[in-house]
Amino acid sequence: MKNYLTSESVCQGHPDKLCDYIADSILDACLSSDAYSRVACEVMATKGRIIVAGEITSRTKVNIRQTVRTALAECGYNPKEFTISVFLHNQSSDIAGGVDTALEIRDAEGKVDELGAGDQGTVYGYATDETPTCIPLPLELSHRICSILDKCRKNGTIMGIRSDGKAQVSVEYEDGKPVRVAAVIVSDQHDRDKNLDTLKGELIEKVLEPAFIHFPLDAHTRILINPSGRFVEGGPAADTGLTGRKIMVDTYGGLALHGGGAFSGKDATKVDRSGAYMARMIAKNIVAAELASRCEVAISYAIGKAEPVALNVHTFATGEVDDEQLAEAVRRVFSLKPSDIIDQLGLRSPIYNLTSCYGHFGNSLFAWEQVSERYIEALKGELDHDH
Repeated sequence: MKNYLTSESVCQGHPDKLCDYIADSILDACLSSDAYSRVACEVMATKGRIIVAGEITSRTKVNIRQTVRTALAECGYNPKEFTISVFLHNQSSDIAGGVDTALEIRDAEGKVDELGAGDQGTVYGYATDETPTCIPLPLELSHRICSILDKCRKNGTIMGIRSDGKAQVSVEYEDGKPVRVAAVIVSDQHDRDKNLDTLKGELIEKVLEPAFIHFPLDAHTRILINPSGRFVEGGPAADTGLTGRKIMVDTYGGLALHGGGAFSGKDATKVDRSGAYMARMIAKNIVAAELASRCEVAISYAIGKAEPVALNVHTFATGEVDDEQLAEAVRRVFSLKPSDIIDQLGLRSPIYNLTSCYGHFGNSLFAWEQVSERYIEALKGELDHDH
């Protein structure tokens, strides 16, 4: 059976991604001075203005405006062109109380230092064996285009291009396997005097050719570059940006379930971030163990409670064992409590603005992307014991 799957990615200077990058830069600044900072930071970017709002509780004071200016410059914008407004206050004492001391402690069931989940909700982790990174191919290719595009802007490989841009890739599948690239769309902001034909040639040669080196385009691939024509007005001046509006770009390109919670600007006590990272690590290790060729892990939390209220594993009929057995093995091998996830993945470190562009998954630098022989052997051992 033939079908087509499509995903998009965006460049670092896309208005929404700019907001994610600023929010995670603020988070990193807080964690750099106080590893136990509580941060829930939202950012809006519009023409000439950056608005930062949310809740931050930290033992040290961070220069928010300077952090924003630095982030703007790193994304290719002139900080002097923006007025920065800051509306921040401390985390709610009610939320803090539930997070600081888990329900299990309040019910005298748990450890003294147990953290409760920072919110309710279900998080999802996904992995597929169709790429070495275990990320869906259309999304991986889209990320690659945007990453190379940003590098070409920063190092001057292509002159006359600006910060805003995006890419979309459609891949043709047969019987669940990718066979060819059907369509590629690239929209890239450029200087007013940039010749569009020159731009198209440069993007094909210097961006698309290296991006598709391991999965080449063919004579029938449809390539659309700046299909709307000129793209001079871009960034926040043309399109208002917000944190958390690119959650499919951040995760699995719309090709797996999503719990709805955004990541950027949130410290790791918020399980919609830390729990999603853990769910991804579990799914990736299941695929690496060849227990399934596709795997989706769902973990549900209640605010203030350390242990999840539900865990589900779905292998799309590709599993070597029953999904219920696999879920039970996951429960025995992995701790899903927020405090254990934070410690295991090093989530009190200032690592977050690295995650804000080109997806939170698929980058081998991140702890949750590591495949562990210890986990693989433990999963297989639990399943062998069940048999």
